[in-house]
Amino acid sequence: MSKNILSLNNVNAGYGKFQILFDISMEANDKEITVIVGPNGSGKSTLLKTIFGFTSIYSGKVIFRGVDITSKKPHEIAKLGIAYLPQLENTFLNLTVRENILLATYINEGETMNIEDALSLFPQLKRMLERRASTLSGGERQMLAMTMALLRKPSLMILDEPTANMAPKIAKLIFEKIVELRDSYNIAVILVEQNAKKALEIGDKAYLLVAGKKIFEGHPQDLLKKPDLTRVYLGIS
Repeated sequence: MSKNILSLNNVNAGYGKFQILFDISMEANDKEITVIVGPNGSGKSTLLKTIFGFTSIYSGKVIFRGVDITSKKPHEIAKLGIAYLPQLENTFLNLTVRENILLATYINEGETMNIEDALSLFPQLKRMLERRASTLSGGERQMLAMTMALLRKPSLMILDEPTANMAPKIAKLIFEKIVELRDSYNIAVILVEQNAKKALEIGDKAYLLVAGKKIFEGHPQDLLKKPDLTRVYLGIS
């Protein structure tokens, strides 16, 4: 049985006085993929930012490996073993791939993964080491961002829309690598993804958010069997 790695207990959060999340409770287990789906504007990205310390939490608690991180700063949360990859601005565009990778090892105060081992997730990056990140495609930049995160040896990786605006072939590869993070690297993943059907197919647990409130919690296949929810909120028929 998988062990709980992260929990949110009755969290109300937002930006300043603008509340986005209402009484959210959820759990993510070690070495599992937890999928968060919902229509646009439902609070999915805000939930990820709340875990990583980027929002105002009015009440409730965020617990990671038994440690209360509710009031911790993002850099403090990162040191505990959480890697957060936003949809945009997740690499340093003016640096080469090699420089991005080296920087990821420098800014980490703890132990880092061997660079060769991290590059084994996306071997194709080895051919791009001297290219500036700004010249990479969106898919290639996502590969680089995931490699940089992997170097920090996180126990939890939080991914916000990792396949956004990607060609289907590249999106398929990213989904395969997310599964590999769980199965080969023993990393827990919290995944927010617009391609809800594919995300639910690879997930171990699912949450559906609507208007900042949780309206489903359970196994992804159970959600896929609820056409009243998937058709209305996720566009899955």
